[in-house]
Amino acid sequence: MTIMGLIFDFDGLILDTETAMFRSWEEIFTEYGITVSLVEWASQLGISTDHPAAYEIIEKHIGEPIDREAIQARRTQRELELIKSEEVMPGVVDLITEARARGLCLGIASSSDRKWVIGHLTKLGLYPFFASIRCADDVSRTKPAPDLYLAVLHDMGLKPDQAIAFEDSLHGVEAVRQAGIFCVAVPNNVTRHLPMPEADLTVNSLLEMKLEEYIQMAQGEPLNK
Repeated sequence: MTIMGLIFDFDGLILDTETAMFRSWEEIFTEYGITVSLVEWASQLGISTDHPAAYEIIEKHIGEPIDREAIQARRTQRELELIKSEEVMPGVVDLITEARARGLCLGIASSSDRKWVIGHLTKLGLYPFFASIRCADDVSRTKPAPDLYLAVLHDMGLKPDQAIAFEDSLHGVEAVRQAGIFCVAVPNNVTRHLPMPEADLTVNSLLEMKLEEYIQMAQGEPLNK
C-alpha cells in the first residue's frame, strides 16, 4: 500500500517535555532522599502525563501516603518553567513541511491530555497542520494499548499499512506495533537509555533521513542512492 499519512507522538518527539518532566520529578525525589535512574524512569514513559509510579516510589520509600495533588501542582509548575526554553525537536518542522508538500495526512497520538497537547502545539505554531489529534481524553486505554493510533487512523480514513508512526518511548512503540503501523523510533535524551527492538526502524534524530526514505522503507522499497 502507498503511504498516505504520518502519525506523531507528542511528548519527547515533537517537544522535549520529558527531560523537563524527569528533572521536575528528580528535584522532588531528592527532597525525599530518593534516587531514580534514567533507565528506570524511561521505562515508565508513554502511559500518561502524570505517572502514578512516581508517587508510589515516594510512598514506598517513606512508608505512608503523600498529598499527591499538592505534589502534582508543584511539580507541574516546575515542569512548565523548564519547558519554556525548549524548541521543536530537530527535524520535526522539516518532516511536516515535506509531508504537506506531498499531500500526506498528519496526525498526533498522545497519552497526554488534550489541553496539554493542543496548548503546546498552538504556542509552537503547529496546531493547524494536523488533521487528527487524539489524546488520553479520547480513549479508554492509552499506550501501550493501540487505541490512540487506531483512532487517528480512523479519523484520517487510513489503513495501518498506509501510515508511518514516529515514537520515542517503549510504551509508544508497543502501541504502534499493536496497531500494525510501520514504526520509527526516535529516542530522546531520556528514552535513548532503553533499546527498542520492536520498532521497524530506529534513528537518532528526525534529521537523519528524508521523508522519501522513510516512505521507501515503510513500503519495502530499496532506498534511492
